[in-house]
Amino acid sequence: MSRELDLIVVGSGPGGYVAAIRAGQLGLETAVVEKDSRLGGTCLHRGCIPTKALLHTAGLLDEIRKAESFGVDVAAPALDMERTHLYKDAVVDKNARGVEYLLKKNKVEAIHGRGRLTGPNEVEVESPDGRRSYRARHILVATGSVPRDIPPAPADGERILNSDHILKLQSVPDHLLVVGSGAVGCEFASAFTSFGSQVTLVEMLPRLLPLEDEEVSKEVERAFRKRGIKSKTGTTLAGVEKGGEGVKVRLTRGEETETVEASTVLIAVGRAPVTENIGLEALGVGLDRGYVEVDEYMRTSVPSVYAIGDVVKTPWLAHVASAEGILAVEHMAGEKARPLNYDHVPSVTYCEPEVGSVGLTEAKARERGYDVAVGKFPFSASGKAAIEGKTGGFVKVVRETRYDELLGVHIVGPSATELISEACVALQIESTTEELFRAIHAHPTLSEAMAEAAHAAVGHAIHS
Repeated sequence: MSRELDLIVVGSGPGGYVAAIRAGQLGLETAVVEKDSRLGGTCLHRGCIPTKALLHTAGLLDEIRKAESFGVDVAAPALDMERTHLYKDAVVDKNARGVEYLLKKNKVEAIHGRGRLTGPNEVEVESPDGRRSYRARHILVATGSVPRDIPPAPADGERILNSDHILKLQSVPDHLLVVGSGAVGCEFASAFTSFGSQVTLVEMLPRLLPLEDEEVSKEVERAFRKRGIKSKTGTTLAGVEKGGEGVKVRLTRGEETETVEASTVLIAVGRAPVTENIGLEALGVGLDRGYVEVDEYMRTSVPSVYAIGDVVKTPWLAHVASAEGILAVEHMAGEKARPLNYDHVPSVTYCEPEVGSVGLTEAKARERGYDVAVGKFPFSASGKAAIEGKTGGFVKVVRETRYDELLGVHIVGPSATELISEACVALQIESTTEELFRAIHAHPTLSEAMAEAAHAAVGHAIHS
């Protein structure tokens, strides 16, 4: 490739490939460099998609187990892990082919190999065929992240697993101990409980899902306890001893120490950015503890180089990376680009019960000085939730009282990951709480809970 491109994207995850598609739509000559054999990145191959496929299987098992209560007699369900993986892999393969198609459709060239920045406008790609350099007016770093190890228990892929390893687990552990109760930890804890594991969750902070609203965290912990999941909060993993058929895990809580025996340990304590040895330091790109420093348009200290997704200090979420990719490309193309409002980023956790949230928590809103009012509506009062047999959880609306500004919505319960989208739109258009409950919601639906919580937030709850 002798010509100079408009853009080279390093990494084809949900940030990289979405950015490349948008660049193609804007008429930019674009290439994507990907070190793996297939496009799609961690989210597609080792993250969001395969994880949610396992969770769907887990949900089906749970539904079948209680089918009798809906008047349906079925034989006791049994998990076939081999066929579960076949299903999961088929979903991943279909989506990977979809990414390849979309890039071709938008005239984006895919280059397979390991990319390294060798200049402000140059990327060297190393592949089995050798090394080759490509030039472009702009470079977008979208190299993503990898599971983070912790010194007391480095992952070995056998008894001590990370989130990559557990997706390939061929059998269900008798006792799975999960370290870290963020979205990843809670999702795997939920899935493997449905699969038949005894599960223990260990979290060093005071509560599960510590970034969520406190009432949501309490509801998840209550629901997990009801499902048989043990939660040890305020607890730190001090060491792991492997032996025989399992591991002995040493835990500390304050001055207390205990040893828990498990067959498998999952380390789910976050991810580390992939920024080493890709040429950023030599180029003078600003870094802060491995994260790339960017401005509001995702541009680095080197004007021709942008960075998005898990390599920058923004939420580790696929949809954030995609939005940042579109923003970066539109800015470099001279379009009218609008910086992202990270307060409006939704967070979704696909455990049972599901969690979806967007905007400020009640505590954060008070911390920022708002005069806060909240409204809650329990799914136990929802007709549709009763029909589905999922009456746990609630919708919580956070508003400020002076202008009735909607500040945040927090949902725990059935279809929370889907229901939260209405709140995302409401925040984006600066909706008031009144506008949320004045919008007529169809009956009977789970979405009615959103309007009911909004009613409650202004002091006139209807059905609760």
